[in-house]
Amino acid sequence: MASLHPSLPLEPRPARRRAPAPAADPSLAEKALEIHHRLCPVYGCPIPYFHSLDPLSELVSSLLSHRTRNADSGRAFKALRARFPDWSEVIDAPTEEVEAAIAGVRWPEQKAPRIQASLAAIRERTGRLSLDFLKDMSVEAARAWLQEMPGIGPKTSAAVLSFSVLRMAALPVDSHHHRVAQRLGLIGPEVDVGPSHVVLRAQLPADWGAQELYDNHEILMLHGQKVCHHRKPACDRCVLAGICPSAFEVA
Repeated sequence: MASLHPSLPLEPRPARRRAPAPAADPSLAEKALEIHHRLCPVYGCPIPYFHSLDPLSELVSSLLSHRTRNADSGRAFKALRARFPDWSEVIDAPTEEVEAAIAGVRWPEQKAPRIQASLAAIRERTGRLSLDFLKDMSVEAARAWLQEMPGIGPKTSAAVLSFSVLRMAALPVDSHHHRVAQRLGLIGPEVDVGPSHVVLRAQLPADWGAQELYDNHEILMLHGQKVCHHRKPACDRCVLAGICPSAFEVA
């Protein structure tokens, strides 16, 4: 197995000693809830889960999806599983064979050693290739455990817990979700994707379960894909235009 390449595009890691989650601004918490209630009828909450993968497989899927279209990362995941039916085979394979199997994603030459290293680290830490034990941990403890590994940050840890069959109450934030939240004023322009996880989760009800948080992520992501585009957002057909400070301001 090849060693990690120093230029890998890593997901930002939080500081090892993290401060408690900040209390949400009451006005922003109210706005976040209003946004949720307006978007849910548009995108059909509750939204069915798109994956039913075990958490280890979801970790690999999430690593493949970084800056890659879902369709492409999905095909790459299936190709990887077809070539290597057991995850231990991925660890022991020549890196160029793993890279060839995932050739459809962006940066396969970087993601191949990253996947191998992540799987190897899990096996070294636990003595087996499984993340099923995370179900017995709190969301905070499970995310902290995952984020101790190089290259796994808030987005990946939340995706593993939320999208996998664990169905734990974690809020992932992808680039579409992040963009929409910034334009709506839920987070400031200086708040990057990684730190936004804590801020955006704190704005939502503390007692929300896995489905509500999954819905919140999905509706904001879908809104970013379908309406609030990176360029030329369709503000004229946006149900949030009346409460969006960026409405009709982005070219």
